[in-house]
Parts: sequence; C-alpha cells; structure tokens
Amino acid sequence: MNDYRHACRYAASASLIGLIMLSIAWEAVLAPLRPGGSLLMLKALPLLIPLFGILRGKRYTYQWASMFVLFYFTEGVVRAWSDKGLSQALAGVEVALSVVFFIAAIYFARLTAPSRQQ
Repeated sequence: MNDYRHACRYAASASLIGLIMLSIAWEAVLAPLRPGGSLLMLKALPLLIPLFGILRGKRYTYQWASMFVLFYFTEGVVRAWSDKGLSQALAGVEVALSVVFFIAAIYFARLTAPSRQQ
C-alpha cells in the first residue's frame, strides 16, 4: 500500500506542476488570446496555493485541492470545445492533467485516511 501512496503522490505532484507550466506557457507563448501574451496566464497563480502542501504530502491539501482542480478541468473542457487549433489541443492536455491530478489526489487521501493506518 505504501507504493500506491508514493505513486499517487508523485502523479499528483507531477500533474500539478504540469498544469502550472502549461497555464503559463499556453497564455504567454504557445497560444495566447492576444498576440504578445495574455493576462490569462495569471490563472496559474491559484495553482501555487496547494503546491507546497501537495509536495509535502499533506492529506488535507490533497482533499481540498482535488475539488479545486475541477475549475481547471471545466476550463479545459470548455476551451477544447470552443477553441480551434493549438489552443484546442492545449485544452485537451489541461483536461488530461486535471483528471490525473484529481484521481491521484483522491486515492492519496483515501490511502492515507486514519482508518487505513496501521
């Protein structure tokens, strides 16, 4: 069970860092809404709030961050549906990263529940 915890923790950390990097790169360089970059890259800032708790393996952070990341899932679905070209593909990556984070965070919280500790 300890291996599953480490795998979930690694997957959650990697996907959260990936979401942060994707948000910045997407709106600054890859496919900004306006040429030269967009202030929409600031959407990465809220992802920094749970970052240190996730990296440190804080169960409570995993619990609330799993709900928090659903905003990014929703944005990704909407933009995958409405955007075209590279932006649409990047939205698909955002959806995938948010799903990986959600699943990993839920399982990590479940595996570290006090009732499961021995």
